[in-house]
Amino acid sequence: VQLQASGGGLVQAGGSLRLSCVVSGRTFSRYDMGWFRQAPGKEREFAAADTWSSDNTYYADSVKGRFTISRDNAQNTVYLQMNNLKPEDTAVYYCATGRYYSHSRPHDGMDYWGKGTLVTVSS
Repeated sequence: VQLQASGGGLVQAGGSLRLSCVVSGRTFSRYDMGWFRQAPGKEREFAAADTWSSDNTYYADSVKGRFTISRDNAQNTVYLQMNNLKPEDTAVYYCATGRYYSHSRPHDGMDYWGKGTLVTVSS
């Protein structure tokens, strides 16, 4: 299984970016997808998830109302639309795929990870 994330870059505060992640090697439509991020000097944290069985989405409080996760099963791609970006959103963003999403332990259900794409938000 391979995940290839793209779409990161440098943006000013208040701007928008859309990240993409293409998954190969598994039946994309039957797995949960997640976006996580790791800021410099901090641990990797959950940002958003999309569950295939219920088609529900979940967000960290820090991004709720600004970020939107979506998927295109025909393209084996998951997206993260990020609006009203803030300097504290600066991080490497990772996509992940897994058999289940756990609200209490989001990392646990993810079994494959991409290499990440860097998002830098300037003030």
